[in-house]
Amino acid sequence: MITHITSGDIAGASLAKAGLPGEIFVWHDILYDGPRQPGWPSENTLNARALFLEELTAGGMDRDSILKVLHDQYQRLIEAASSGRIVLWFDACLFDQSMLAHILTCLVHTGKKEAELVCVDAFPGIEPFHGLGQLHPEQFASLYTGRRPVTDEQFRFATVVDTAFATQDAALLTELSEMADPPFLWFPAAATRWLQEQPDPLTGLGRLEGLALAAIRAGCEIPCEIIRSVAAAETPPKFWGDTTLWAKINGLADHVPPLVRIEGPGGRLPQWESQVSLKDFKITALPGLPLRATTDIRA
Repeated sequence: MITHITSGDIAGASLAKAGLPGEIFVWHDILYDGPRQPGWPSENTLNARALFLEELTAGGMDRDSILKVLHDQYQRLIEAASSGRIVLWFDACLFDQSMLAHILTCLVHTGKKEAELVCVDAFPGIEPFHGLGQLHPEQFASLYTGRRPVTDEQFRFATVVDTAFATQDAALLTELSEMADPPFLWFPAAATRWLQEQPDPLTGLGRLEGLALAAIRAGCEIPCEIIRSVAAAETPPKFWGDTTLWAKINGLADHVPPLVRIEGPGGRLPQWESQVSLKDFKITALPGLPLRATTDIRA
């Protein structure tokens, strides 16, 4: 049996319609952030991650349902490792690369060091290309013949990358970001992008927070305007989605002193699925905190 593993429900749904043999398995977690240990997780780690993800979504996902998903997907990985071929589908963004490193490391734990990989940072006709979620089923199918076996060297390198993200080792992440000829082409860029999310010495904000604040200061007042502006200023591939951005904007409102004012239901943007319309919100900038002039933001 063939098991196809990818990230993101949108990508998984398109992959399922691509007409390829085998089953589709969508991995769910944000493996570049939050408490965890390198490699296969302990029960304490899974509980800590369930709490972290509940808080990250402001309760939009409850820890019990998250914990069930985490348990189920590691069990499914064990089954996939013991029952046949595994094909991994990932793109070049931070979200996917940290997930790829973790899954490969967990496969080593199961005793399986065989997998095939489809990993792309571009697709003809799609510009800018941010990830596999942009592809239609027939475009997924066209990539299948380009899959390549994961080498022993790549498996070993993945364990190093997984350790860097799990431990948040700044020195190791910096070392990875500076590699000129890595076994996996896009791990250095992923490490670089995560380092950019660490608090800036001048502003205390990560890059995504800074881009969001710059867009709001440039006159973007409603969520759809802000996300378009921030996405245009972001360097592809974009690792974040709308709920991640809304959480960053909520954080700007919670900043001491507040950097933005959110007018709308509850005074906070929804950080997970919600019946509240984003059209009901208006976000305005408050004075203070100079930003570095590193991006060109327009309303």
